[in-house]
Amino acid sequence: MKKILLTALQLAVTGALLYWVFHDPAVRTAMGVAIREADFRWIVAAILAYVVVEVGAVVRWRILLKVQGINLTTPRITGLFLIGMFYNQFLPGGTGGDVVKTYLLWKETPGKKPGALLAVLFDRMIGLIALIIITGVLIFLRYSWLTRETAAQLDSNALHNPRFYVWVVLAVFGSSVLFVVTTFIVSGFNLLHKLPHKFPGREKLIEISAAYHLYAHHWRATAGAFGASLVCHLGTFATFLCVAYAFRAGVAPVDFFAIMPIERTISSLPISFAGVGTREFILQVMLFNLCAVPPAVARMIGLTGFTVILLCCLPGGIVYFFYKPSGEKRHVKMREMKEEFVTLEHEITEKEE
Repeated sequence: MKKILLTALQLAVTGALLYWVFHDPAVRTAMGVAIREADFRWIVAAILAYVVVEVGAVVRWRILLKVQGINLTTPRITGLFLIGMFYNQFLPGGTGGDVVKTYLLWKETPGKKPGALLAVLFDRMIGLIALIIITGVLIFLRYSWLTRETAAQLDSNALHNPRFYVWVVLAVFGSSVLFVVTTFIVSGFNLLHKLPHKFPGREKLIEISAAYHLYAHHWRATAGAFGASLVCHLGTFATFLCVAYAFRAGVAPVDFFAIMPIERTISSLPISFAGVGTREFILQVMLFNLCAVPPAVARMIGLTGFTVILLCCLPGGIVYFFYKPSGEKRHVKMREMKEEFVTLEHEITEKEE
């Protein structure tokens, strides 16, 4: 029931935001003009920038798998990664791709299921840590500019004020730092055995603890994976910057990069499907008030940037169509994958204890 209600709410919010994006005839006209006057060479550059993101993510995952003693061929690792990317974009929740990727990896390495699970988990964790650091640095360097007085200050609606979103991201940032530090302390001081068995998230903490211990021991590989994470995040920012230049938005790279962590953080919250509508709204508020980018152009940057990402993730669907994991003669349904994922995750956690 909770999932149904959440899905219904996301559908309602997505529909409302899409209506907001397109309902104004004047804005639609301006969006059409922006498309006709666009320099599509920058769209090609945006696609290439996101390909770099995908390459960086493949390198990161390969490093993390190698630490676990999982040595698949590069084409196989790339195929599994693309399948995960595809499902992360086209399934609600943003983690469906992790379930598919982990399940297929288990089929390829049946004797190393714990390692496969920890590699996928730490792939998320190290990406989060890299984003926390990038966000902290950029907001620290540009805080005065991001929170300066703008025309939005005359509007009593906080949703139109860039400063409001900076504070929201700082709150999320603080929660993320608290989560990482807490899990590190609990892991480092081996406090997991003192937690009650019914403690919320206890199994996930055990998995994170196991990942911390292993990857801390292989610190050189972990540093390489962290570097790849930085490339991924900055490459995503560059993707949207190229799209902004395609629509002739006069914004300095340092300013745009300071805005992107705010957009990335808020659009990743489970407000709408894949951040549709949320992304465009945040970019309009930030770019219009801070960089004088017209609302129609700001919305086009969000829509087109997301379209570039979708195009780069589509090959994963083709790979999945032809992909047959070892020991499987048919494509397994998502529900079956999730059930087996939960069962094996619980078994692995019990062994770690």
